[in-house]
Amino acid sequence: MTAESPSPETDDDSAQEQPAPACVMSFNASDPSGAGGIAGDVATIAAMGAHGLPVVTSIVMRDTHEVFDHHAIDADVIAEQSRSILEDVTIAAWKVGFLGSTEGVTTVAEILSDYPDVPLVAYMPNLSWVEEDDLQSYLDAYRELVLPQTEVLVGSHQTLTDFLLPEWDNERPASPRELAVAAGEHGTRYVLVTSVPLPDQFLDNVLASPQGAITGEKFERFEVAFVGAGDTLAAALAALLATGADLTAAVGEALAFLDQALDAGFRPGMGNVVPDRFFWALPPGEEDDEGEAGAEEAAPDDDTPPPNPRHVH
Repeated sequence: MTAESPSPETDDDSAQEQPAPACVMSFNASDPSGAGGIAGDVATIAAMGAHGLPVVTSIVMRDTHEVFDHHAIDADVIAEQSRSILEDVTIAAWKVGFLGSTEGVTTVAEILSDYPDVPLVAYMPNLSWVEEDDLQSYLDAYRELVLPQTEVLVGSHQTLTDFLLPEWDNERPASPRELAVAAGEHGTRYVLVTSVPLPDQFLDNVLASPQGAITGEKFERFEVAFVGAGDTLAAALAALLATGADLTAAVGEALAFLDQALDAGFRPGMGNVVPDRFFWALPPGEEDDEGEAGAEEAAPDDDTPPPNPRHVH
């Protein structure tokens, strides 16, 4: 810009910065499918109107069908990633997913302990693909170090039963309250149990404390398999808590968000369906009447894609 060039306007109103959205730090694995892990967390947190601060704890080799292998990130690298941004940005919530290794659990727990007033939503995924000895050490460290700092532990009914009540041998499935009691013995305040089997092709999703069930939502069972649903729910809940939402209301909104994301899910490959976290941003479809009229005028041939080819239901 030369000396003769006009200076840009510096009106106070136009120069005033907009307030930053609530920031959520996520500790999770890098998932190349984009279905879960860090990619899923960032997409979900953004969709909920917050800003994600992703810290990679492991690199997972997988497709949309299964996990093949993983490589844990060095604990010092995890610490350096998170500490660097924590010195710069104020966070309003944590979201914890797969932490990669026992050392990763220890490191992340130490970081969490420095911010005891920041709510933590921890998601326990199915880790059956981890080698047994490594898995047992990981879960033991998680119970001892992460659960005492957890506001809400999220997981499927089967996964949480295996994790919290490994000796459960009752023919009756453990109730959400019983899972909450087991988690509470380690210091966790609430559990959000998903995929609780119900009659007539329904699944229940229940927020519970050791005192009993608090709220929940029933979903009709989808006829397709999903990948990334649990990460989506936990990240949505963390983002809502970061904005100051009441827990009960946040759980209801997070479950409604997940339901719609699953309903609009898409299959990017040959494996499972990925939740569409930006279902609300897609252009609305044609009205049914208009669609029927158009079909009568010109029936599409077999190669014509549906109006929204991303939709799988």
